[in-house]
Amino acid sequence: MQTIRITTSQNIDIDYEVAGLGERIIARVIDLAILSALYFGCIILAAMFSQGSETAFVVVAIINGLIWLFYDLLFEILMNGQSIGKRIMKIRVISLDGSRPSFGQYLLRWLFRIVDFLIIEPGLVALIAAAVSEKPQRIGDIVAGTMLIRTAPRTKMDNIMFMPAYDGYQPVFPAAGQLSARDVELIHEVINNYLKTGNSVVVYDMAERVKTHLNITPPNGMNSMLFLQTIIKDYSHVSAQADAL
Repeated sequence: MQTIRITTSQNIDIDYEVAGLGERIIARVIDLAILSALYFGCIILAAMFSQGSETAFVVVAIINGLIWLFYDLLFEILMNGQSIGKRIMKIRVISLDGSRPSFGQYLLRWLFRIVDFLIIEPGLVALIAAAVSEKPQRIGDIVAGTMLIRTAPRTKMDNIMFMPAYDGYQPVFPAAGQLSARDVELIHEVINNYLKTGNSVVVYDMAERVKTHLNITPPNGMNSMLFLQTIIKDYSHVSAQADAL
């Protein structure tokens, strides 16, 4: 599975799996099934309660047209880059820098659906573009500077939590021993929250609190996630050494 590493504005590196063509196609099929169900549901209701009025069918046709037209744009804005199909398939639209797309990006992506899905055979342009592009991206993604990723970060718990270091390990931050068990537990909770939600801001905030509390400055190039990982590792080592005395 292709992955992409994104550095957030909080200087945290996050590896995500790029959404595959199969996941994108299934998500689209789900959305189309939902739209079709809404369409026929509205037609049935109009037939039941309109008493044969043509006006009712015209109104229903207009409502259905608006739903089909704006479905993707509205859901992606309101559901943070996801339609119902994308949420079920656990994929999401993001900016290439890892941030939430702006309204303008969502709008551009939506406008270029005309190119992706309505020119030549329906969806053929989008399929070809996604197949040959690096990310992969359809035309609307390329123009808007967006891409689709799987919502679960590739980083797993086993890559975050550390076992006590080996005997010859030299702590990077000996001051980590000043932390309490509750402090370290909170760090674990923050990392758990990040793994569940992808919210890197909580990692950044916790790292800043620990730096201030211990009055330490990480080396250049050490981002917030790596800093917290190292603090946990150093705490485990220092605590193990203290218990051995």
